[in-house]
Amino acid sequence: MQSNEKIYVAGHRGMVGSAIVRTLQGAGYGNLLLRLRTELDLCNQGEVESFFREYQPDYVFLAAARVGGIIANSNYKGEFIHDNLMIQNNIIHSSWMHGVSRLLFLGSTCIYPKFAPQPMKEEYLLTGPLEPTNDAYAIAKIAGICQCRSYNQQYGTKYLSVMPNNLYGPNDNFDLEKSHVLPAMIRKFHEAKQRGAAHVTIWGSGTPLREFLHVDDLAEACVFLMNLDDTRYDTLLSDPAAPALINAGSGQEISIRDLALLVQDVVGFTGTLVFDTDKPDGTPRKLADSSRIHALGWRHTIALQDGIEGAYRWFLENCSEAVF
Repeated sequence: MQSNEKIYVAGHRGMVGSAIVRTLQGAGYGNLLLRLRTELDLCNQGEVESFFREYQPDYVFLAAARVGGIIANSNYKGEFIHDNLMIQNNIIHSSWMHGVSRLLFLGSTCIYPKFAPQPMKEEYLLTGPLEPTNDAYAIAKIAGICQCRSYNQQYGTKYLSVMPNNLYGPNDNFDLEKSHVLPAMIRKFHEAKQRGAAHVTIWGSGTPLREFLHVDDLAEACVFLMNLDDTRYDTLLSDPAAPALINAGSGQEISIRDLALLVQDVVGFTGTLVFDTDKPDGTPRKLADSSRIHALGWRHTIALQDGIEGAYRWFLENCSEAVF
């Protein structure tokens, strides 16, 4: 990407999109196309096509999505599959129609089977049943991967799908019904500390293992991939084992119990933990195999404790008053 080329970041106000914008701006890219949801409805095919026709972006980071944790994924399946299918279909199709050079489609490792071998390699896609609590979201993202592959094969486009594991960081969602596990823990422990509560209840047994990646690390990975030379980039697109699909993760995992203890320590909550085993655990283990992106030269740089400390500072500065 050249600094004068037009770069569209879809979903620039979300956690991932805003991190990509920060990274691009920090690297000297100033010609960014950014639109609020009130300015451009990504579920509206006509509006999206008109936007691409008028502004002709050269590169697209597709970070816009309807996302949430286990509660939201279970309760809003219709919205999750509808909105994500509409958003990605409109942007990918308009990107092809208007000659976008490269597109990066952001998904999630929930696309892999619930009991996939660990760590999860890209070629494990569609080799088994999904985790039922987030199958609607996962199926939408799998459709996006297939759409990128199909357009590459039929039209010669250069669209790559990037699958990060559990993300956290600035601009995260701390709504207890719609957030992911780590921001939910930050809010729960903070509110319990403020109330002087005796305990905090954590969903499930605490035994599942999860991998976490700071969103700024993901943004660096995305810009890194978008700037790969043609030879390496085209090799990713044509890999017979997993064409146009690559994981981006830390390669490190932690149990939900140990994560809760870490967040408890960062927040400074002195009560006890209670694990509600009547609530679902979700997938027992979810570690991505990121050996392909590591071999290309990218690795994460933000340690989990440092990242959680930064996320809690961001929460205190931006959200703590709003949630009471």
